[in-house]
Amino acid sequence: MKWIRCFQASPNASGVLLCFPHGGGTASAYRTLAEALFPRIELLAVQYPGRQDRIGDEMMSDIGAIAEQVVCESTPPAGSRLAVFGHSMGATVAFEAARRFEQQDHALAALFVSGRTAPSVVQPTTLHLERDQALLDDMRRLGGADSNVVQMLVENPDLAEMVLPSVRNDYRAVETYRYRPGPDVSCPIVAIRGDSDPSVSGTDMRLWSKFTTGSFDTREFSGGHFYLDDHVDEIASLVGSRFD
Repeated sequence: MKWIRCFQASPNASGVLLCFPHGGGTASAYRTLAEALFPRIELLAVQYPGRQDRIGDEMMSDIGAIAEQVVCESTPPAGSRLAVFGHSMGATVAFEAARRFEQQDHALAALFVSGRTAPSVVQPTTLHLERDQALLDDMRRLGGADSNVVQMLVENPDLAEMVLPSVRNDYRAVETYRYRPGPDVSCPIVAIRGDSDPSVSGTDMRLWSKFTTGSFDTREFSGGHFYLDDHVDEIASLVGSRFD
């Protein structure tokens, strides 16, 4: 499959978690979480085009179109419950995918949205039109693993030439996305953030409650935008509770 990566198949899993990476990210961002969930829950991670083993594939900057492609390739396994998880840009793509799954009568156990404000909030920046330095500065602002990546890109122009086009593409996807009113989701939404995330506040996360007719919950963990790296076991427990 072009879009989906499975790190470790679990035929007897009680559920499947489909994960969408952050902007500029790759499927491998979820490898550690996959290990923490195995074997009870099988994790499938989306690989956006234009990076890693899809470096030669044409990039896409339309979030709705990305969601459509993923849903077309992701038939929920018979007898196994499906939940969807997205971080940062991935949260918006996950929401659009969840809408499409439900429109096709695939019930979801939950939609987990992490580090990203609600779909109706328009991104005010246009960093995708700025110089590379502006992208690097914003990646540094968000911190976490991206701070190490920034330093590598600064020190290695050849690597920057390879990586920054996909980063710019994903910034374009986020900054040009516009929510289209219509059926949202009926599954539970769990909105998660790091308590010192500079990109999204607790108030921002609570706006997600308006996009489901089901239950809504919020969780905060210590850390910044990439808090997930330090809370893998807790995130695995939170995900697992939705499959009980």
